[in-house]
Amino acid sequence: MATASQNRGNMQMVAEKSYEDCYWESEDGLKLHYRDYPANNSKTPIICIPGLTRNARDFAHLGPWLDGGHHIIMVNLRGRGESEYAKDSASYNPKTYVQDIIRLMDSIEMEKAIFFGTSLGGIITMILASMHQDRVAGALLNDIGPEIDQKGLDRIAEYVGQGRSFDTWAHAARDIAAESSEIFPDYSLTEWIRFAKKLYRMNSSGRIKLDYDMKISEPFERKGGGADAMWKAMKSLQDIPTLIVRGALSDLFSAATAEKMLSSLNAGELVTIPRVGHAPTLEEPASLDAIAGLLQRVN
Repeated sequence: MATASQNRGNMQMVAEKSYEDCYWESEDGLKLHYRDYPANNSKTPIICIPGLTRNARDFAHLGPWLDGGHHIIMVNLRGRGESEYAKDSASYNPKTYVQDIIRLMDSIEMEKAIFFGTSLGGIITMILASMHQDRVAGALLNDIGPEIDQKGLDRIAEYVGQGRSFDTWAHAARDIAAESSEIFPDYSLTEWIRFAKKLYRMNSSGRIKLDYDMKISEPFERKGGGADAMWKAMKSLQDIPTLIVRGALSDLFSAATAEKMLSSLNAGELVTIPRVGHAPTLEEPASLDAIAGLLQRVN
């Protein structure tokens, strides 16, 4: 696998590597979607899990970057992207997501994987490790830890489940930029449009709408809590190669929590991404270099 420094200069020019749209069925009968990027070797596979309102497109750059170096599964959690929406909104919770992912792994006979989890995806990764430690070969926790800052939770609560639609991608991008300029303070309009295309989807009527079930907001916990249980869950990663990525401007994941996590891990590494809030895109050069190091440690 090439290093990040060798690849980052031409990442934007590389066409997205071909993937297959695949599906699996949840225990409660939902048809769930994932992108399957094949591998040309037997290295440990990677499962990418997005954040609360996000989808598999967040990780699309990793396909061409790894270029067949690892089998990559990019999941759409229930209620996101091409996955079916849940009949019961109460099932939009981390333990159900863990059950869904273990069911996916079993269905494709994947015994073990490296988990890349952004925000909610990182919470899912920690809980999965506590319940199925033997299935976790390595972990990337992107801007998330056992303790969550209330300021970030309040910000998320303001927008999650608020359905919006737009006529053009530029309108969608400007709306996101107006609310989230502190996350990516250096973004141009072109970069905001690219970001919008990860979060939104054009529907059959030509309207640009958020690509998730608005009901994911119903069980959303607006107050921080359960930190003791999450610290216990994170201890399951104590001897597993783990990369902690933190946005230097994050309002959800404090530097103090990141350092505390690092001190409790025997095989941990922390990288802080400058000029980025919650959450890093994992396309940043520092993120890619750290990911390359994590994969080398696992393999």
